[in-house]
Amino acid sequence: QVQPVESGGGLVQPGGSLRLACEASGNFLTINDMAWYRQAPGKQRELVARINPTGNTFYADSVKDRFTISRDNAENTVHLQMTSLKPEDTALYICFFEFWPWRAGPLESRWGQGTQVTVSA
Repeated sequence: QVQPVESGGGLVQPGGSLRLACEASGNFLTINDMAWYRQAPGKQRELVARINPTGNTFYADSVKDRFTISRDNAENTVHLQMTSLKPEDTALYICFFEFWPWRAGPLESRWGQGTQVTVSA
C-alpha cells in the first residue's frame, strides 16, 4: 500500500525554523510531483509548495523567500525547509504526491495525515 510518512512538525517561536519531511512508502513505479499543502482552522486547504521530478518548483506568494521545497528521488522523499516563521504559518501541513503504480494504469495520488506546525511565542 502506497502512503506518505510525514515528520518534523512542532512548536516554534516566531522567526524560527522547522524542517518537514515526507517519504513515499510502498510499492510503486515512480513518483511524479510532490507537494506540501496546509490547512488552518476554519480555512480552506492551500498549496504551499510543489516540486516536479526534475526539480522545478512552485511556491505560494505567502511563503516565497522563506520556505524551500526539495526532494530526494533516490529516497522518494520531499522536504520543506521553513524559515522566518510567522504566527500565520500555523496550520496542519499535509504531504501530497502523485505516483505511477507498478500495474498499468493512470497516475494515482496520495494525501498524508498531516503534521502540525504551530508558531507562537
